[in-house]
Amino acid sequence: MRAHSTVLTAVLAAFMFSAASPATWAQNATPGDPPAPARPPASGPPDAKAPAARPSNKPPATPRAATTDELFERLASTKDESEAKGLVATIERRWMRSGSDTADLLMSRALDAVKADDQPLAIELLDRVIALRPEWAEAWNKRATVFFMMGDNTRSMADIEEVLAREPRHYGALAGLGVILQSTGDTKRAYDAFKKALAVNPFLDELKSTVEKLAPEMEGRDI
Repeated sequence: MRAHSTVLTAVLAAFMFSAASPATWAQNATPGDPPAPARPPASGPPDAKAPAARPSNKPPATPRAATTDELFERLASTKDESEAKGLVATIERRWMRSGSDTADLLMSRALDAVKADDQPLAIELLDRVIALRPEWAEAWNKRATVFFMMGDNTRSMADIEEVLAREPRHYGALAGLGVILQSTGDTKRAYDAFKKALAVNPFLDELKSTVEKLAPEMEGRDI
């Protein structure tokens, strides 16, 4: 296996391992999610009087949590960095929800194995997670990252394809794909992957800097 530079490995891990751990999202689950955008009040004749509200013993309704689609729309359009951080945190918490306590436990152990630099054990655990929850995009994403850390670009890219088949807006996987492509000399496709990631999440500063450096050469090429 070809050796990877420490810088590339660190960059990919930063993008693809950004999602919160199961313990983190369990402590900050749905109640902390941003509410759905409020609907504007219905308009009526200027002098129309609203009917008097009747007293009600019903408890106030809990605001509906924003859908994932709404979170991504707000992330792509917001200019507020603080709001973007909150949206990213909520999206990544949702990515880490498998719907299975067993899968979540195995994922937690896999992340512990990565921290302990035991990559073979991490792969073994993630294999079990994927067998249990093959539809869980984040399980494929984590295994793609570990494969890259082990120097296995081929299996890493195969897993990234599985991630994007399940969640095309996974900016971590798009960024990781770009890093791998750039490391193999495929700068044009890397540039395209980086731009797709930024279209989803414009607040990836390291990626933005990379795209700005590549733009003069890439945008000047005949396609």
